[in-house]
Amino acid sequence: MAKFRMIQTGFWNDPKVMEEMTPEDKFFFMYLLTNPQVTQNGIYRITKKQVAFETGFSVETVQLLFERFLNQHELIRYNAETRELAIKNWGKHNLGRGGKPMLDCIRKELEGVKDRSLIEYVGQEVSNESIRNLYASFCLKNDDTSTLRGQEEKEEEEEEEEEQPYALVFRFYEENIGVLNPFIAESIALWLEELSPEVVILAIKKALMKQKRWDYAEGILKKWSNHNLTTIQAIEAAETHFQKRQTRTSPTDLLERVKRGDFS
Repeated sequence: MAKFRMIQTGFWNDPKVMEEMTPEDKFFFMYLLTNPQVTQNGIYRITKKQVAFETGFSVETVQLLFERFLNQHELIRYNAETRELAIKNWGKHNLGRGGKPMLDCIRKELEGVKDRSLIEYVGQEVSNESIRNLYASFCLKNDDTSTLRGQEEKEEEEEEEEEQPYALVFRFYEENIGVLNPFIAESIALWLEELSPEVVILAIKKALMKQKRWDYAEGILKKWSNHNLTTIQAIEAAETHFQKRQTRTSPTDLLERVKRGDFS
């Protein structure tokens, strides 16, 4: 599935980009910010051979670009053993909005980071306090890890009923559509306040069957909500009733009803 990353137009007006970067640097930096491996937390695994293949640069050129961004521009860090790359200002530009859905997404990704020093590196530039504290919680010394894990497990147990709906839908979205950005995460969270996870997932499934994405699924949810169809049973009953009426409805009237979301 395709993944989407938004880049602020101010990128091109940044003095460092305008005055210090070559055309190759600008293209390389844009690639680092938008390639398919990029995560929400600004730390991801990638090899230099993979970079060369996807950008069209030679391996030697990629090596030189890495050295420039590591030592001259000082905008990234790279662990050659774990193949993990961290973008310094990622949190400054992409993690301004907090909230539980966003924290859940970031926590899940941070758990998979092997080089914890990269978490500290990115976390220092995060402006949002709650997200910055989350990064900091992963930077504790190894002898404190067990205590931290125990605290997290206790918190998860206390909030299990609250977190489970988010986790179910977020996981289904990422497995079938792609990386969950903050805007969509917040939109899903709002729907989960009104409808069950099963209903939201059903809407996403119907969108996928049409080869559509979240905006299509949200349109389905709006129609169901407007018709007070808030359970799987009610939705299935309404669709069955609608299908039965197809045989008694002219094609023109049927099309108009579908457009209106009229299942009566």
